[in-house]
Amino acid sequence: MTTLTLEHEHEHEREQAPVRVERAAPAPIPMSRIVAVEARKSFDTRSGFWLLASIAITAVIATAAVILWAPDDELTYASFGAAVGFPMAVILPMIAILSVTSEWSQRSGLTSFTLVPHRGRVVTAKAVVAVGIAVASMVLAFAIGAVGNLVGTTIAGTDVVWDMGLDDFLYIVGANVLGLLMGFMLGVLIRNSAGAIVAYFVYSLVLPSLSEVLAASQSWWGDLRPWVDFNYTQSFLFEGGFTGEQWANLAVSGGLWLVVPLTIGLWAVLRSEVK
Repeated sequence: MTTLTLEHEHEHEREQAPVRVERAAPAPIPMSRIVAVEARKSFDTRSGFWLLASIAITAVIATAAVILWAPDDELTYASFGAAVGFPMAVILPMIAILSVTSEWSQRSGLTSFTLVPHRGRVVTAKAVVAVGIAVASMVLAFAIGAVGNLVGTTIAGTDVVWDMGLDDFLYIVGANVLGLLMGFMLGVLIRNSAGAIVAYFVYSLVLPSLSEVLAASQSWWGDLRPWVDFNYTQSFLFEGGFTGEQWANLAVSGGLWLVVPLTIGLWAVLRSEVK
C-alpha cells in the first residue's frame, strides 16, 4: 500500500513539474545596424556635429580665400583642390580619433560592448563610418572647389581650367584616407582623446621636420627614408602618378607605422577592461 502511495505521489509531482521549452538563440545584431548606430553617434553630440560641419565651412572659407587673393593665372581647379584639401588633412584624423576614444572618455564603451559583446565588430563599424565620412567629405569639398573655380574665373574674366582628372582625385582621396587611418590607429592604440591628438600632431608635424633635417645631413637616411618614413611616402600621393617602387615604399612604411601599431591596439582593445 505504501509503495502504491509513493508511486502515485511521484506521478503527481511529474505532472506538476514545469515543462521546459527550448528557445532559439536570438539572431546576432546585423553589421549594417551597428554601422548605422556608429554613424548616428557621429552626429548626435554638438561637438561631433560641428566637427563634421567644419568640413564644409573650411572648404567654403578656403575656396573664398583663393578667389580673393590668388593671382588670376592661378585660378585653376588644382589650386582650389589644394586649398580645400589642406583642412581635410587636419580635420579627418580628428574625427577618426574622437570616434574611437569617445567610448573611453565618455564611458559609453560599457554600453556599446555590453550590447555588442564582440568588440571587434564595434571597432570595425567605427572604421567603416570614418572612411565613409572621409570619402563623402572629400567629394563635398571638391564640389565646393569646382563651384569656386567657376565663380572665381567668372569674376576674374579668365578661362576655366580643369587641370585635375579622376586619377588625381583618387590619389588625393587615398592620401587623406590614409591620414584618417593613422588617426584611427592612434585612437585605438592610446584610447585617450588628448593623448591621441597630441601624438598625431607630433607624427604629422614634428617627425617630418626631423626626418627632413636628417635626410639633408645623412645620405644613408636619404636612401632609407622612403621605406620607413610613412608620412614622407604618403605625401607623394598628392602629386599622383605612383610608380611600382613608390607603391612598394608605401606598403612597407605603412606596415611599420600603420598595420603593426593598429594590430597591437586592436589586441589591447579586445582584452582591456572597460571602466
